[in-house]
Amino acid sequence: MTIRVVLADDQELVRAGLSMVITGLPDLEIVGEAGTGAEAVRLADEVRPDVVVMDIRMPGTDGIEATRAITADSPTPRVLILTTFDDDENVYASLRAGASGFLVKDMALVDIIAAIRVVAAGDALIAPSVTRRLIEDFAGRPAPARQHRRLDGITGREREVLTLIGRGLSNSEIAEELFIGPATAKTHVARLLTKLDARDRVQLVIAAYDAGLVSPSG
Repeated sequence: MTIRVVLADDQELVRAGLSMVITGLPDLEIVGEAGTGAEAVRLADEVRPDVVVMDIRMPGTDGIEATRAITADSPTPRVLILTTFDDDENVYASLRAGASGFLVKDMALVDIIAAIRVVAAGDALIAPSVTRRLIEDFAGRPAPARQHRRLDGITGREREVLTLIGRGLSNSEIAEELFIGPATAKTHVARLLTKLDARDRVQLVIAAYDAGLVSPSG
């Protein structure tokens, strides 16, 4: 199946470079290009791509707001943030807005193409080490008091799994930690995705933080 891609970046040279590479691949197809966040939202609604490759800094509506608008729709295109600015605030704000991955533009093209495929397949492209750093950094900052998210309908074991996801553990690491098989760990993750109405693992990490299952100390 061909992965339909929209490129959203205010730098025409960046779009041209990615387009040139993607055009030669049999499993990827460029179905639209946007130079602003507003254009990206409009294109996503019109052409219904599988993945939107999104820059953050664009005129008018920025990439984070555009991501929030795009992922609010249903069915939801996946958004892969590709930007020059990789500070923690941008990463976390992007994930909060619904992005399924975050990359920087100085990565090799082959890695960016691989990321598009990963996100299109329904996975999230956030390394465990990055996940842990984000949780520790964001959770450690002063914030207004708020109630933790309720986790109705999940079992005790699923709560344990969600906690470990929030700590950045992979399925194999979760299996080892809980003394269960990798297939069982994968099943628990799949059930959590369904029960918490999460698009991908990134949203499970956010759910774990919102529920108070993870903290700066882990």
